[in-house]
Amino acid sequence: MIEETFHQISPSEFFYRNRDLAGFSNPTRSLYTAVRELVENSLDACDQKGILPDVHLSIKALDSEQPDPKQYVLTVSDNGPGIDPKYVPLAFGTVLYGSKFGLKQSRGMFGLGATMAILYGQITTNKPVTVKSNVDGKTQEEFVLLLDIQKNKPIIQKHTKKDHLKRGLSISIVLEGDYSKAGSKIREYVYQTHLITPYASIKFDGPRKAEDDHQSYLKIIRKMPPPPTIIKPHPYGIDVETLRRMIADTHYQIPTVDNKMIAKVRKELGLQKKNLDVKGILDRAQRRWKNLSRPVRIVIALISFLQMEFDSLSKIRIDDIDVDNKKLTFWDFGESITRTIEMNPSSFYYKQLANTVQGETLTSFLAKRFQRVGLTTAIKFAEFAKLKPEKRIGSLTNEDLVKLTDSLQKFDQFLSPDPGCLAPLGEEPLGRGIMKKFNPEFAAVIQRGASAYSGFPFIIEMGIAYGGNIHSSGIEIYRFANRIPLLYDEGSDVVIKVVNEMDWPRYKVKGDVPLAIFSHICSTRIPYKTVGKENVADRLEIERELRLALQFLARKLSIHMSKRGKVEMAKKRANLYSKYIPLLARFSTKLAGKKKEPDCRQMIKVSEGIEEV
Repeated sequence: MIEETFHQISPSEFFYRNRDLAGFSNPTRSLYTAVRELVENSLDACDQKGILPDVHLSIKALDSEQPDPKQYVLTVSDNGPGIDPKYVPLAFGTVLYGSKFGLKQSRGMFGLGATMAILYGQITTNKPVTVKSNVDGKTQEEFVLLLDIQKNKPIIQKHTKKDHLKRGLSISIVLEGDYSKAGSKIREYVYQTHLITPYASIKFDGPRKAEDDHQSYLKIIRKMPPPPTIIKPHPYGIDVETLRRMIADTHYQIPTVDNKMIAKVRKELGLQKKNLDVKGILDRAQRRWKNLSRPVRIVIALISFLQMEFDSLSKIRIDDIDVDNKKLTFWDFGESITRTIEMNPSSFYYKQLANTVQGETLTSFLAKRFQRVGLTTAIKFAEFAKLKPEKRIGSLTNEDLVKLTDSLQKFDQFLSPDPGCLAPLGEEPLGRGIMKKFNPEFAAVIQRGASAYSGFPFIIEMGIAYGGNIHSSGIEIYRFANRIPLLYDEGSDVVIKVVNEMDWPRYKVKGDVPLAIFSHICSTRIPYKTVGKENVADRLEIERELRLALQFLARKLSIHMSKRGKVEMAKKRANLYSKYIPLLARFSTKLAGKKKEPDCRQMIKVSEGIEEV
């Protein structure tokens, strides 16, 4: 019988084996996904710092004579803030290392994109990535990196510096791709990105000589939306594991009692030049207790239970404070042994240690760690959850955590999530972008009020356009999420579902009409169905807001179509009048036996005027 073996793999190893999850399934999709991830990183970086983006995307074939799929050099450069050189190797050579794990609106959300593109390039071409970063407008630092897949660590092959006056970041990846199939999607992606980011300039240079492979999209507006901000979580968006981590993060750690800490204690007690016994130290601490910092108070509490002076205290390590059993465990370096002592719960110092280990009270935790929760609401919630308001969160059992999480979902007096952290594009920029691109006969936009799903705020923006430069027969749908164009997997997207379920004839839209719909969802967490970020799940709250926005725009379109229909009917009648009035005049003249026909031009003008009115 073969013995089963177990081993652990790194995050980069996992995504190396399962790169389809992140959208790197084949040369066509992978080239498109790599472009998207790098461009979006550049736009996000500029957005965060309030910099009007200038992004240059370049795709060049290493061997233009070779048929696809083949190796391409993909380069994306920007005028953003750059990345501090000390973080560059980790940011681009480590999977799941980045700045997008906070709760805020951003194009990226998994911390995978750029690194996955680099990883894909490495496994298909075995060539390193080149990263150039300039954070001060004076010096550019260049890194040539490979990714150690098994260890999930960067391998720096080269690191150089040179004078460079332009601030920003440039990334060059050599990867296998199929531009003959991906090119149309990439060009459409660049076009739609500029449509939803009208304050950015985007230059695209593709591998072909054709005109559509060399496009420059200039800024339509020069006013940026406010940058999104990181927010605290909302109670409705919490699960047990998230709650456990939040509690762990709030615990105040027992300070390391080293020479530096002892010097701090001596200074606050005014004992720089004095050596007192344990009783003397405690007496001095009692007199100055209100003015002592929290770390010093904890050290004094340890001294009281351990009955050790400063010299002895520096020779031990606190391993555990068991509040439930009132025991303190420490390692004695002098004798290389673990010791455990009993703590007196009635001691003045016991509460100091217990509170340190068990953290803050339940009501304080709720008010400080969650958005839009005040002390009054926290007290009401504690009563609802049948938990004591003064209960220390560090003392919660596993059963208590489950009970607390369940109660957070059911309590109906929490305020809705704060939408102030969101940065929607805005009705005016969206409308101007639509008008600039399509010059439609009719256009309307709407930004819905903020709503929320599962504790995450979101805002729906939607536009509709008719006629003009919209030449397609049928409805064109442009989907965006956090200013990302969504071009793949549209069949299972919630926006497509809402559009298809609309009763369009009710709004006077019949047959194949030149109609375009633009949908933008912005949220601190877009409910994508896959890591590839191409389609949005049909959450009921999002679906409802999309439907309401589309119905509002459809009513506007219906009014326009009604007016348009009346004008067309008037023109038809006017044409009939201009055709038949002269004939009637001629026949009437003949029947009357007269030779001169009456001048009916004035009558035709009058009839046309009536129809126009």
